[in-house]
Amino acid sequence: MKLYYFPGACSMAAHIALRESGLNFDLEKVDIMGGGKTDTGADFSSINPKGYVPALKLDNGQVLTEVGVVLQYIADQKPASGLAPAAGTLERYRLMEMLNFISTELHKNFTPLFNPAASAEAKENASANITKRMAYLNEQLAGKQYLLGDTFTVADAYFGTVLGWCQFVKFDTSAWQNIGAYAGRVMSRPTVQATMQAEGLTG
Repeated sequence: MKLYYFPGACSMAAHIALRESGLNFDLEKVDIMGGGKTDTGADFSSINPKGYVPALKLDNGQVLTEVGVVLQYIADQKPASGLAPAAGTLERYRLMEMLNFISTELHKNFTPLFNPAASAEAKENASANITKRMAYLNEQLAGKQYLLGDTFTVADAYFGTVLGWCQFVKFDTSAWQNIGAYAGRVMSRPTVQATMQAEGLTG
């Protein structure tokens, strides 16, 4: 498999999941901000016409996109990893519920904060929405090591990635103690450290 990524973007969640799974994979960086070429000079739009990461090229040549789908695919290749509950169980639907929440209610609200052209009002609205979602997740983490309990799942790879964006947009999370402790647990995982190093986000 090959993961097309941009350093620190939501594709980082898939990168973490791949390392957690122990699957063999290759990485290829995409210059999303500067023309959409990959490190090998390929036109990324020919790989993913949507134009954004992650894109996971499978061994049969097919390409999967959308972070929630890519994460579940990776988890399902190594069920023993515990990265996702078994398909068809209520626990699996809880994972899907959390992935959808992170994607639509949290991830997308960061977009105006990264956009220099966004108005002050748009940024304020986005920050207010993020605050509500963070408060909810802080409550969900009470008494838990990870989002779904004591096992690290692909939802944690995703939420941990999103939490990393807070420092870049100067969004303060210090009011949420559960999230603070959780972020420390996620960031200290060897796979997360290895991912950040591979993406050039450390040192």
